[in-house]
Amino acid sequence: MAYDRYDTPRIELDSRGVATVMLNRPDKHNSLNAALISDLTDAATALAEDRAVRIVVLTGAGRSFCAGGDFNWFASNVQKSRAERVEQSASLARLLRRLDTLPKPLIGRINGPAYGGGVGLISVCDYTIGTEGATFGLTEVRLGLLPANISPYVVARIGEAAARETMLSGALFDTARAERIRLLTEVVAPDALDAAVERVVHAHLQAAPGAVADTKRLIAYVASHGIEDSMIYTADRLADAWETEEGIEGINSFLNKGKPSWRVS
Repeated sequence: MAYDRYDTPRIELDSRGVATVMLNRPDKHNSLNAALISDLTDAATALAEDRAVRIVVLTGAGRSFCAGGDFNWFASNVQKSRAERVEQSASLARLLRRLDTLPKPLIGRINGPAYGGGVGLISVCDYTIGTEGATFGLTEVRLGLLPANISPYVVARIGEAAARETMLSGALFDTARAERIRLLTEVVAPDALDAAVERVVHAHLQAAPGAVADTKRLIAYVASHGIEDSMIYTADRLADAWETEEGIEGINSFLNKGKPSWRVS
């Protein structure tokens, strides 16, 4: 699949099936405008459907990960009709939903500061690695706005208490706090970022792609359903997994002390 058609996100796919998606507006600190949101949503759909893609790494060009919404985009929306403003707002919601439900591991390479919508992008990642010295903030209330579309993912990620602590003041916080509230999975020195990302990528390349996609759906289901419904759902899913090509290959490889076809050395 041709990913060079995109400009605002730059996408590279390596021979292992690892796609690096780079937010590519470094002069604007990778802030989100209509073009970037549209292209990133389209790219997420393409990556989800591309069987050659096993893992997606999300990062930013330049010194920042993502500064949130572009103020020129905000200003242009003020002049629109209410229906048009709702549609513009909903475009961000659709992007976050598309990334959150990506049937591949989504690893956040958080190369610098992230504010507002940038924190939302971090929150839909499955594993996030940030660099020491970066700052973060849910700064919308300081602009008289709301962290609206990102809130389902941020609250799910950091919890209600931490969401109140960070959203209601809009104050900035450092990587230590970001790790403590679980926005970041881990924090490393800037010069150790690539090695840390590669370590996490390698670990994910040991997992069967189909099982990974099913497990992401499993997590979403059990997180939103009660135990009785989950018991029925999970019994069905494991029974199904025993019949898949991956399940059969994985069991046979273990019993015969072999290596399944999806595992990368």
